[in-house]
Amino acid sequence: MIEMKAVSLTYPNGAQALSDIDVSIQSGEFVFLVGPTGSGKSSFLRLINREEIPTSGKILVDSQDLSILKRSKVPFLRRKIGVIFQDFKLLLQKTVYENVAYALEVIGTPRYEIARWVNRTLSMVGLGEKAHHFPGELSGGEQQRISIARALVNNPVILLADEPTGNLDPETSWDIMQLLAQVNQKGTTLLVATHNKNIVDTMRKRVIGLAEGRMTCDQEKGAYSLAKAESAPGECP
Repeated sequence: MIEMKAVSLTYPNGAQALSDIDVSIQSGEFVFLVGPTGSGKSSFLRLINREEIPTSGKILVDSQDLSILKRSKVPFLRRKIGVIFQDFKLLLQKTVYENVAYALEVIGTPRYEIARWVNRTLSMVGLGEKAHHFPGELSGGEQQRISIARALVNNPVILLADEPTGNLDPETSWDIMQLLAQVNQKGTTLLVATHNKNIVDTMRKRVIGLAEGRMTCDQEKGAYSLAKAESAPGECP
């Protein structure tokens, strides 16, 4: 599903975000990306979504080589990928329904199909009765559920979550992760970048650790690690 071969990413200002990353993620996996701030987690996700192009190496997503993917084909790639952000990125002047519907409107989905998919997705994330509320009327956890619904409404095969519980209290964070686990159980490949040690240690999914742009940890049913730079590849200290 996702494969990186000797991938490095250096930004125009000279900052090296990732260095010589080799990793393979199979369809249907649940993977945590862990590591300190600035370790390369967000850059890792941005490469998969083709928001960045690697300086060197090759990235395959659903058998497509992103290094040579034509710009005109990028929107079709992103229809397969849902993205959840820490700060939600909701349209505050639109209702819950309209926020989720917007993800389908921009790709030209017929109106009758939009209604069916939005209502189904809102029901799945527990917001069916709040479709006509505005985001500002809802709690932080509910706003994150809107973000999740928007990412899921197009039925993506890959879901990328960048610190999805970073602004939430522990109880709400756990509810959000349980929801994501349910999505994964239906076959969606899930990558979650997080600092939440308790969630990672409790869920015991695959853990990939990053430090200073290098991969220092790749462990099945792993525990949280700060993935320190001195850690040897393959270890999760």
